[in-house]
Formats: sequence, structure tokens, C-alpha cells
Amino acid sequence: PFVSINCATMHPNDLEAEIFGKLGKIGALELANTGTLFLDEISDMSLETQGKMVRALQLEKFSKLDSDQEMSFDIRIIASTNKNLSKQMEDGNFRQDLYYRLNVVPIHMPSLFARKDDIPELVNYFMDKFVKSSGMQPKVIADDALQIMQAYNWPGNVRQLQNIVEWLLIMTNEDLITADMLPPEITLNDNNVLSDDKSVEMMSKSLREAREIFETEYLFAQVKRFQGNISKTANFVGMERSALHRKLRSLGINDKINELQKTADES
Repeated sequence: PFVSINCATMHPNDLEAEIFGKLGKIGALELANTGTLFLDEISDMSLETQGKMVRALQLEKFSKLDSDQEMSFDIRIIASTNKNLSKQMEDGNFRQDLYYRLNVVPIHMPSLFARKDDIPELVNYFMDKFVKSSGMQPKVIADDALQIMQAYNWPGNVRQLQNIVEWLLIMTNEDLITADMLPPEITLNDNNVLSDDKSVEMMSKSLREAREIFETEYLFAQVKRFQGNISKTANFVGMERSALHRKLRSLGINDKINELQKTADES
């Protein structure tokens, strides 16, 4: 069996009953016996419940909340959290003994921002999923829209991407979804190319000088959006890669671009 509990969505008393059980209710430890118990957002578990979990895992026995009779169990525990448990332990919000009891095989799950190459495949997966469940006609995400989606920082990770794909399927009428059809939360990311100071500066310049200021700010913002990837930037802005390199050199921002690429490589 595989049993999943979200520790962040339950009151501490309800969570204990859900894990250990009580009169008339079978708990997760009993349900997951000989299988797997997944404790999602375990950092939200109260210290009291953490203490009971430590004892249960140490003895491989537990009692229901309203009983003294102990029951044995044999399960695999998988625990997840989006918080820094080392910091939580320092602050006294997470028990060290439970941490070291659970932290046998740690697995780091990178954010969607750190694995942007997965976005096209995930978009296709979610599109197929929603088409099958809704009976709607499938749609194709154009390359320019995918590039913008790959440049976005996705603070809501995969759940946010899933919601965006569903939104596009419902809210757009065309079979081909282009960049201008994306929701504002995506297209307005880093969209304010010019700062107020630069805007004021441009008003005092000639057209040639103002155009150079704009090109410098615009192209650097686009290269930054694509994390220093010149090929993707050139494709998005509609320039040949070699022409973009020449333009960046002529604008004198090559050093800034190289530093940006170095930072992207290190991360």
C-alpha cells in the first residue's frame, strides 16, 4: 500500500489521529503497513507529534490515541518539505532525532527554474492530460511562447505551469498559441526594460543617442531573460546570432554578458 498525508493542511490533533488512528478510525501507520507512508510537508508537523513519530519509528510500534495497546508495523517512510530543515532545527521547530531518523537517503528536487529544458515536455504532458479529461481540442504552443515560458522564473513551480497550460487551453480560441496570448503574469516578467532614470535620460538625447540607450537596455534585458544564451536571445529578438554578437560588441556590453553567462554556468 501507498498512503499519503499532507502535514500542512491538518490541525495537529487531526494529524495525530490521521497517522496513529483512534477508536473507529484506522491510522496511516496501520494502513501503510508493509508498504509506504508519504509525509508531505513534514516541517509543518507539531513538535509533540514529531516526538511520537520518533518513538514509533524507533520501536516500530505505535498505539492509537485512545488505546494503550501497541501495534507493530513495518513500513517505508518518505518525507518531503520545501523548508530548510537545518534552519528549522536551529530555530527549535524541528527535532534533530526525527531529522536524523528520516534523513537516510536525501533527494534534492530542483525547482522548475533550475530545469527549464523540461518545460516543453511538461507543457505537452499537461496539454494531453487536460485534452483527455475535458474533451477539448488540443492546441500547439508556438516556439516564441515556449521561449518566454522558459525565460520565466516560475515561483509556483510545476503546479503553476500546470495551471497556465490549463488556462491557455480554456482561454485561447486559436489552435496555435503564440507569445501574445500568454497571460500577463508570464509576459510581464522583467518586461520593464527601461528604468525611470533611463527614460528621463532618453528624453534629453537625440534620436540616435536615445535609440542606442534603448537597444543597450533592451538587448541586455533579453540576454538576461535567457540566462546568457545568445542563440535563444537572437531567435527571440529576430536577429542572426552573429549579428547579435556584433551588436552587443558595438554597444559595449560584452563584459556584462560574459559575467552573466559565467554566473549562469556556476548556478
